[in-house]
Amino acid sequence: MKRAKGTRYYSRKLSSWLPVMLLVLVSVHPGFAQSSDQPTDAQRAKFGGPDTVPNQIEAERVDEDTLYEFEFLKSYYDWKDRILEKYGYAYALDYYPIYLKASDNLPGTDDDAASAVMRFSGFWQLMGRAEDSNSSGTLVYLVEHRHRYTDNLPGEFALESLGYAGFIGIPFTSDGWHLTNLYWNQEWQNGFGFAAGFLDVTDWVDVWALTSPWTDFYNFVFSIGAATMDLPDDAALGFGAGGWITDKLYLIAGLEDLNSRPTDPFKGFKNFFNDHEYFKHVEIGWVTSAREQYYLDNLHLTLWHADKRDELDVEDGWGAFLSFSHTLAEKWLMFARGGFAEDGGSLLERSVSIGGGFAPNGIGAPGFGHLLGFGANCGRPNDALFGSGLDDQYTMEVYYRLQVTKEFSITPDIQFLINPALNPEEDNIWVFGLRARLSF
Repeated sequence: MKRAKGTRYYSRKLSSWLPVMLLVLVSVHPGFAQSSDQPTDAQRAKFGGPDTVPNQIEAERVDEDTLYEFEFLKSYYDWKDRILEKYGYAYALDYYPIYLKASDNLPGTDDDAASAVMRFSGFWQLMGRAEDSNSSGTLVYLVEHRHRYTDNLPGEFALESLGYAGFIGIPFTSDGWHLTNLYWNQEWQNGFGFAAGFLDVTDWVDVWALTSPWTDFYNFVFSIGAATMDLPDDAALGFGAGGWITDKLYLIAGLEDLNSRPTDPFKGFKNFFNDHEYFKHVEIGWVTSAREQYYLDNLHLTLWHADKRDELDVEDGWGAFLSFSHTLAEKWLMFARGGFAEDGGSLLERSVSIGGGFAPNGIGAPGFGHLLGFGANCGRPNDALFGSGLDDQYTMEVYYRLQVTKEFSITPDIQFLINPALNPEEDNIWVFGLRARLSF
């Protein structure tokens, strides 16, 4: 009882503290100003991870070594560049199929799963396109269609078919039409910015280079919060802000609706203003590399709080997460990440992940180019979600992203799940995966 009272006390303290930090960040943005001169590349650095629409589209415009090149598409890309230069508009159409196969599975379930997601994304810079502008305003959108190939869905496969307390290929479901993003992004040349609207929270919290389930690790323990955060779904109505306190130190904070529904996003207005059940987060980080790639050489601490959700009967929870990543010899990226959760609806209450990545052509635009990724995780299932008494489970994963052409990549993957917490019949399970990306 004493522990429960202490947890609720610190949870309430954290819940009240995070919005204050957000207000402070918004209010002090003039203090980040450096000068009235034209912005440098560092000053143009955008907050948000590799999966934000502007960052992903920009990554696809970077020339990288590929196995083949379709010369006949050059005129198409030249036309897209002219549209961007003249109107400030850019778009991308992507298709992601995935297939998973397991060595063992729970009785009465299938041992494989397959689905695909079509994504249409874009941004339109409507303010500040003049060279002497001190700020810019951009409308960002991302719409998806998620559909199945098999009865089993990859996003549910690990939990329901393998008895593993986690997710593999978490976005690969069968929602049909699905809104992920629709927000306004305002940025100033002094390094401050904010976003407001329907957000994908994973674009803004605990951001690091190999976080994307679309292009990097399949398993969620190597993504946002290493599965220790009680995150809202896509299209979460809310807002966030970020700014550079010094040349190397930044602060990001946000507040979003916990009851978001990407298949019925506009219900978020009712949820946000009536239910008052929010996900709040604040992150302070230190970088040693260029600002525009702040998620590469990065050390950051993230604190979060999730309100109680009455409809889902989920208690409020909070936690902390520490992440370190560093590049070596321009081709290697090493990482160590871990955190904890107290109550709430997170998958894990304790989790530590270590590993790295090797890019033979150099660590450049995340999500694009040849890359070998590898990692190991130790995680303890959340008592508040799964009940007490479960043992820790261990995960190892290796993948290789092969950039066949600028438009097409394939990523085979192998995972070894040790002691899956919800499967008393199996001590370990192998999972093999193949994911592709087709983008124009």
